[in-house]
Amino acid sequence: VQTVSVNDEVAAVAITPDERRALIVKNSSNKIGVLSINDAHVTYDASYDMPVGQFPYNIDVSPDGSYAVVAHTGNNGYADGHADSLVVIRLDSGPRPFVENYFTAGDAPEGFAISPRGDIAIALLLGGDSILPTGHWAHKTPGQIVVFKTNNGNLQKIQKISITGLPEGVAFSGNGDYVYVSSFKEKVLRVYQVEGHFLIDTGTRVDLPGTPASMRGRAR
Repeated sequence: VQTVSVNDEVAAVAITPDERRALIVKNSSNKIGVLSINDAHVTYDASYDMPVGQFPYNIDVSPDGSYAVVAHTGNNGYADGHADSLVVIRLDSGPRPFVENYFTAGDAPEGFAISPRGDIAIALLLGGDSILPTGHWAHKTPGQIVVFKTNNGNLQKIQKISITGLPEGVAFSGNGDYVYVSSFKEKVLRVYQVEGHFLIDTGTRVDLPGTPASMRGRAR
């Protein structure tokens, strides 16, 4: 119904629960843009762009719409052995969103999702074993599922789970009881159960017909 020019490459988008705004990830210029939504009409104002860290690639909004979190892969979207950030954008302090805080995620968080319960968030670290050449010093670093406890935009790292095959996609079930993580090179979907604030591997694996690069769950 509409095409909106934002003068840049866009890697991801997240719509706020009230459906009045959408945040877009402008990965090549290291910015987060804001779209205004009025019924079916969408407008973009470049003056609302927010500068963030190197190569932002994914974004999600908290269930109550108070904040968003942006995952940065760094290094033009590739793992390099160095830690990268999760950036918190405040959405509930007036009409203009702003960057509020930075948290360390690990090397190259690409997939990212906040639970529909709002109590935990998950970042997927790409890892060096699937991306970096064998001679690189960080080549043997595995990919990881990193679980954060959330508190109004404060992120506390509480769990790490190693995962092979380049993890890229993550999504919660609608009630937040399960987490689904895709392994790009292994073409498989892994299922984890949420117990409190932690993930338990169910052992369930779903074979996929192709290489999964992204996922999105739960209607807002």
